[in-house]
Amino acid sequence: MPSRKVITRGLLMVFMTVLVIIWLIPLIITFMTALKTAKEASASFPWELPQGIALAENVAWAWDRGRLGQSFGQSIIYAGVGSAFAIALASLAAFSLAQLRPRWAFGWFLLIYAGTIFPFQMYLLPLFYLYQTTGLYDTQIGLTLFYTAIAIPFCLFVLRNQFTTIEPELIEAAKLDGLSNFGIYRRIYMPLSLAAVAALFLFQFTWIWNDLLFGLTLAKSPDVRPFMAGLAGLRGTYSAANTPGVLAGALLASVPTLLIFILLGRYLLRGMTLTTSGE
Repeated sequence: MPSRKVITRGLLMVFMTVLVIIWLIPLIITFMTALKTAKEASASFPWELPQGIALAENVAWAWDRGRLGQSFGQSIIYAGVGSAFAIALASLAAFSLAQLRPRWAFGWFLLIYAGTIFPFQMYLLPLFYLYQTTGLYDTQIGLTLFYTAIAIPFCLFVLRNQFTTIEPELIEAAKLDGLSNFGIYRRIYMPLSLAAVAALFLFQFTWIWNDLLFGLTLAKSPDVRPFMAGLAGLRGTYSAANTPGVLAGALLASVPTLLIFILLGRYLLRGMTLTTSGE
């Protein structure tokens, strides 16, 4: 008879297989529908195989008529620039807290990290009035500033934990060699934290790219709104007329995050376990 360990492993494999199938079913149906024409999709069940391939036409429809092309470029800027700026600013703050040790360092850390404690919905009304008052509402710089600021607390939390694991003896040796504080930050702390930085960029890029709530609240123009807000507008305006086109736009939304994960996925495990192995 098979051992208990073999039975447990077999049951676990069956359970995981079922979970994968359940997870894949909506994706498969979405992809199959995006392959159909609007007429064929309205006359067939979602799980029926398409008679032809109309994916390119559906993507072009969403890109041009749905104006997702503009939103796509905007979201790339918001996600890329916002993530990069947030990591850069958070790394400087984390270095100050971990190495320079200012007065009330832990209190400053708690003050910055408190931005992640409250539900994001609490920020909507104050942000809306603030942006209207300052002229940042419905502007590209306004959304970029917001996405940068909202990503800083989590980046600070991760990088501060990473920086505190660096050996003090290494820092003392660098000081004896004449390195300034900024030189220590640039030549020791950041290279040893490359895995954490890459993992943070992956997570923050994905979060900003997938954001809908603040994109709808802080912008209204098609040439300013991020991709998910544009996709939501496409669904509300054209979904009854061209469901495959809307779903093709939804598939298009997964492309940047998938590419980022392929490029940076190898850093994910090392970054989240906060190792100091570096590259």
